[in-house]
Amino acid sequence: MNKTERHGAIREFIESRVVGSQEELRKLLRQRGWDVTQSTLSRDLREMRLARIPTAEGVRYAVTDGSGGEDVPDLAGVLSQFFASLDAVGELLILKTQMAGAQAVAEAIDGAGWSDVLGTIGGENTILIVCRSAAAREKVARRIRSAARQMP
Repeated sequence: MNKTERHGAIREFIESRVVGSQEELRKLLRQRGWDVTQSTLSRDLREMRLARIPTAEGVRYAVTDGSGGEDVPDLAGVLSQFFASLDAVGELLILKTQMAGAQAVAEAIDGAGWSDVLGTIGGENTILIVCRSAAAREKVARRIRSAARQMP
C-alpha cells in the first residue's frame, strides 16, 4: 500500500463512521491487511489535517482544513464551548479545556494565524501555547479570554 492509498482508506474510514482513536484507526487498517506503525499513522493524520473533535456521536477524527470535511473550528465558538482556564509563565500559556476540547481549540488557535503564537501542542484537555515573548503572551491571553466570552 502506498501513502496515497493509505490516506484514501483513512479518509474513507473517518467519513463513514465514528473513529475516536488512533488505535481504532490502526485496527481498521489492519483489517484491510495494512499494518502501520503509530508514528506513521500520527504523521498521516497531521498531513491530512485531521483532528479529534467532539461531536454529538462522541469524540471523533474529522477533516479540519475544508478540503472535504469541516473547516478550521471558529475560535470564539470552540472557546465559548470548551474553555476552562488559562495560566501563564514566561512565554508560555497553558489553556485548560473541557474533556476532549483541546484538539479543536488548538486547531482554531493555529488557524487564527496570530503572529504572536509560535505554535500549540494539544492533548485531551490541555494546550501548551508558545508565544514569541512575555509581552506577546499577555496579548494572546487577552485575545483568548475575550474570545472565550463570545457566543458562537
